[in-house]
Amino acid sequence: MELPVAAHVPHLGQVVPSVLSALGAGEFANSLSLAEASSACVLLIDGLGWELLAEHAADAPVLTQLAKSPLRVGFPATTAAGLGAIGTGLASGEHGLVGYSFEVPGTGVLNALRWSSHVDGGDLRGALPPREVQPLPTTFERAAAAGITTSVVSSAKFADTALTRATQSGARYVGVHALGDLAACVLHCLEARPAFCWGYHSELDMLGHIYGPGSAPWRMQLRHVDRLVESIVDGLPAGALLAVVADHGMVTVEGALDIDETPALLGGVRAIGGEVRARHVYSEAGAEADVLAAWREVIGDRAWILPRDEAIEAGWFGPVSDRVRPRIGDVVVAAKGRFGLVRELAEAVESSLVGQHGSLTPAEQLVPLVLARG
Repeated sequence: MELPVAAHVPHLGQVVPSVLSALGAGEFANSLSLAEASSACVLLIDGLGWELLAEHAADAPVLTQLAKSPLRVGFPATTAAGLGAIGTGLASGEHGLVGYSFEVPGTGVLNALRWSSHVDGGDLRGALPPREVQPLPTTFERAAAAGITTSVVSSAKFADTALTRATQSGARYVGVHALGDLAACVLHCLEARPAFCWGYHSELDMLGHIYGPGSAPWRMQLRHVDRLVESIVDGLPAGALLAVVADHGMVTVEGALDIDETPALLGGVRAIGGEVRARHVYSEAGAEADVLAAWREVIGDRAWILPRDEAIEAGWFGPVSDRVRPRIGDVVVAAKGRFGLVRELAEAVESSLVGQHGSLTPAEQLVPLVLARG
């Protein structure tokens, strides 16, 4: 199948290598053709889609004025995969964080944000060490080896999570508590030469999930985000670069189907991963064809539904390593329109959310690339 977002649109994973190349680290490819800089920050605003920014430009005049072009985030359009792209410079098929939740052979379905069993919530940090799940060198480790001072400026509550270890090892972690110290600490980190800083803000995504993207609370938060960006831009040291990106967009789900209340979707299925808009379906041995047929029959044209090999061949996950291939569902489902596949008992919180993401639609795939210089 042809992907809804053209493959020639630059991938989120190209941003950090391009920035590090602009800082003088010759081992990285500057595929975005960024001009030379003395220090740089990549600020990721969780959940800020390209289409959402365009629709609400009046609430974000600074971001709108500075937005240069869209990026695509790849499949699935979700935070774990996006942080993996930032942390490795690669798509999910290589870094291996292929979903909000996915099966790791021999252990079960891992919730990548909580690093817990997606079935019973049990802690999996011991059974699945983060750097074994994602063993590739991080962009932060490679930058430090090239002589660049590297920092992560993000919420203090994420400082020692397994996902942080998997994707941000090698950087000095600066824990912050609100927009004020996020801006101040980013600017402080940029005073070094050469310095690379990655900043992260999560609350726009949170309000989009709870109230819906474009809702009044979401728009108010977008205004605060725009002021955050303006504060950093105003304080950029001479020669410094700021690149603002996101990990995914978001849609409001309408007309969801409960998987666990639809018996036809459960026959031959041994495990289910992913999230409401992007599902990994793991089949019993020998049942792959029957599961694929059943999901296509029940869901019809409300989603793209492919067997694993066809999803890989279509480029959904980018290049896929042998290490990562078994983590991808035997059947992979990407919702169209505003459709969603919930599990109201097994995933009560996730199923209750108004805003969702993960799929291949432009609303979820495209995010802004915003550039400013000191």
